[in-house]
Amino acid sequence: MDAKTLIGQGEAVLGIELGSTRIKAVLIDRDHKVIAQGAYAWENQLVDGLWTYGIDAIWTGLQACYADLCADVRKQYGTGIRSLAAIGISAMMHGYMAFDAQAQILVPFRTWRNTNTGRAAAALSELFRFNIPLRWSISHLYQAILDKEPHVGRIDYLTTLAGYIHWQLTGRRVLGIGDASGMLPIDPETRDYNARMVEQFDSLIAPEHLPWRLRDILPESIPAGVEAGRLTPEGAARLDPSGMLQPGIPFCPPEGDAGTGMVATNAVKPLTGNVSAGTSSFSMIVLEKDLSQPYEMIDIVTTPAGAPVAMVHCNNCTSDINAWVKIFEEYQALTGQKVDRNEIFTHLFQVALEGEADCGGLLTYNYFSGEHVTGLSEGRPLLVRHPSDHFTLANLMRAQLYASVGVLKIGNGILFNQEHVKVSRITAHGGLFKTPGVGQRILAAALDSPISVMETAGEGGAWGIALLAEYCVNNPQGESLPDWLDHTVFAGAIGVQLQPDPADVAGFDAWIAMYRDCLPIEQEAVRCKR
Repeated sequence: MDAKTLIGQGEAVLGIELGSTRIKAVLIDRDHKVIAQGAYAWENQLVDGLWTYGIDAIWTGLQACYADLCADVRKQYGTGIRSLAAIGISAMMHGYMAFDAQAQILVPFRTWRNTNTGRAAAALSELFRFNIPLRWSISHLYQAILDKEPHVGRIDYLTTLAGYIHWQLTGRRVLGIGDASGMLPIDPETRDYNARMVEQFDSLIAPEHLPWRLRDILPESIPAGVEAGRLTPEGAARLDPSGMLQPGIPFCPPEGDAGTGMVATNAVKPLTGNVSAGTSSFSMIVLEKDLSQPYEMIDIVTTPAGAPVAMVHCNNCTSDINAWVKIFEEYQALTGQKVDRNEIFTHLFQVALEGEADCGGLLTYNYFSGEHVTGLSEGRPLLVRHPSDHFTLANLMRAQLYASVGVLKIGNGILFNQEHVKVSRITAHGGLFKTPGVGQRILAAALDSPISVMETAGEGGAWGIALLAEYCVNNPQGESLPDWLDHTVFAGAIGVQLQPDPADVAGFDAWIAMYRDCLPIEQEAVRCKR
């Protein structure tokens, strides 16, 4: 069936992902290929010391992204979207969205980027005997309780960004198990929130005499493949104010960007892993067995099917690179040259490979926000150099690329060197790998592991959630998610694998040693409030 007919008959599948800097929508056909897409650029705001996106901005962005998708459909196929086979919603994981009984948000959305939850995360990690990261929803909730925030007693529902949008479109208070595992730890046996920890939390906050218990306010956790509701008339009007989109379309469970990244790179089986690198970066290694102990740098989450995953999450990745590229854009404009942002990225990434393996001594910290792996509650982007360092463009850009995955290297060192976790394949995706071979080579040096990039990996999380939506409605054999991806989506998929260069590995090791030694410079910059 050609794409126009498929869309006209309502057989295409829609995936929407709300990332940190871009909302993206894709339509896929029965061969899992993207046949249309839309996008909307947005950015978080620092309000009263906390990173947030306003509710109005969320809906403005979602509607604009969907309208852009519809415009692409009209341009390519001369038709509109009236119905779909399935829809999936994904968004950045974690954070805090608390609502009252009238579905009104109680405080501005607190994103994963906030690091004000140190007391809560430390107390819960000790109580649960399980690492609870700063950005997890349970950390935000307990910190609000510790801070005696008046809204806490009025909470009726607590969810993530993906869960919120799904709720508004379908009326269902549910969450995909992968996203749910970033709210509260999941029991791999029951594939539900850990009952012991739920009971411990309720006992911990009992002296506060709140009118709710934890299970009362959390979304239901649902694994991949289970229908999670249908588009309501009200939801259809919110997504498509034009009135063309009809209700009744099935939804898959809403997922976080980590889960959709695993799906988009076919990294949901034990011994496989993936790295996503954009505004933030994270690695996901699917585990064969539990780690020997909890680690503050490693989060245990799940795949969208509920398998345990060791996640190393870094708040900062490409933001500082983007800032430097903007400087070069301004220079080009100043000299009267035509400014092509993509071309600047390509040239700067390529010249980085001409830099010295240790970056000539140049050191960069790309911290736009705090970084829990290295113990920073706030960030200050820094370039540090000694007068004798080799200050060249190639070394500067190589140092920027090293910094983009430097914290990731530190966290994964625990998995590979202390826990001796083995992986058969690590697949990379995200903006860092858009220039062929460059980010891939840097990551291979950082992790001292072969890195694969698939042709499809550039489709990103919107494609990943579209696949999960398709899996929900088109799995006649009842296969598990890993088997369905292997047999149906990625059979014969072409990828490029790059082995680490020993000289690059040695250079990165020397650079990261300097990076660790000089962390007090970053700490002092934060202390000075500049």
